[in-house]
Amino acid sequence: MIVAFGTYDVDRHPRVGVLVAGLRAYGYTVHELDRPLGLSTAERVRMLRQPWRLPLLLVRLVRCWALLVGDVARHRARHGRPSAVLVGYLGHFDVLLARLLFGRTPIVLDHLVFAGDTAADRGARGLRVRLLRGLDRVATACADVVVLDTDEHLAMLRDVAPAAGRRGVVVPVGAPQAWLDAAPRTVPENDPPVASGPDGDGPVVRPALRVVFFGLFTPLQGAVVLAEALAEALPRAAAAGRPIDVTMVGGGQDLSAARAALDGVPGVTWHGWVDAAALPSLVAAHDVCLGIFSDTPKGLRVVPNKVFQGLAAGCVVVTSDTPPQRRLLGGALDMVPPADAGVLADRLVALTDPAVLARSRERAAAGRDAVRPDVVVVPLADALRSRGVTG
Repeated sequence: MIVAFGTYDVDRHPRVGVLVAGLRAYGYTVHELDRPLGLSTAERVRMLRQPWRLPLLLVRLVRCWALLVGDVARHRARHGRPSAVLVGYLGHFDVLLARLLFGRTPIVLDHLVFAGDTAADRGARGLRVRLLRGLDRVATACADVVVLDTDEHLAMLRDVAPAAGRRGVVVPVGAPQAWLDAAPRTVPENDPPVASGPDGDGPVVRPALRVVFFGLFTPLQGAVVLAEALAEALPRAAAAGRPIDVTMVGGGQDLSAARAALDGVPGVTWHGWVDAAALPSLVAAHDVCLGIFSDTPKGLRVVPNKVFQGLAAGCVVVTSDTPPQRRLLGGALDMVPPADAGVLADRLVALTDPAVLARSRERAAAGRDAVRPDVVVVPLADALRSRGVTG
């Protein structure tokens, strides 16, 4: 029996839910002892960059930990000691408590995010970054198995904490079952083009290509590059009678710059955010899901949630051509050079051609199984079994 433990929030950070579902599919019994902290990733990073905000984090953390201590005592009285503990994503502090409460029980830390690397990607420098890298070292030292999402992050772990690097296991992010369930049951058919004008004698206009982007608008995402590409692609597609309708969901550091780049461009709908339960269906209603497009160091090391989720939802996924994305899912993706708005615009315009879109849909559909929880969790299940954790 495995205990999933911590202050994680599956709605905001679905990764740990993927791991739990995958382990259950593999035959493990998994009990969750979870007291969500109630802070988004952006809020946590803001606190790490602005130390005067840390008291709020500490107050919430202490309150959640007090509840978790009681949860563990009751769980142990009813079920005994677990065979392993899985500390959920953003568990830099939770893993310290897990080590205290569970003693010599094997602890798995899902270290999807390096605190120092994330802060640096969002503009922090100097002492703060060094302190956060120290936090990464302390957190990973408490774990018997450290789960990363790409080979690049495993290499970073070996650099930051060589001893912990020897305990690293690469497990792709994957997508929750809700995203797979949201996908259309059949491949959408392209509606026939129609002639515009009162008597049908105007230029022929095809139904719009439906494109969606959702995210935190951080430098990693390349939201400004994306906005510049859309500002070029949408007028070109409309002039050719093959329009593009774009849905932009989310908010964050680069939102203002992205909105400025698309100011006055018709065909763009903005949403501040969408409830986690509604997001899979919203994305599945589109033809194309957009990934990440930056050339930042972090942007070249990750395969983001939205790439897995977009494939799961039945979309064509357009994203940057980076080593980890090509290695994990390259055959299923439409890839463009990082930070190249012009090539991205060309690809989006090309996808307004029904034949091009159909070929991309076939590639995406062939890659959907690779994002399933029971598939991505295999390396973790193997690592647990090699340590004698079998049920």
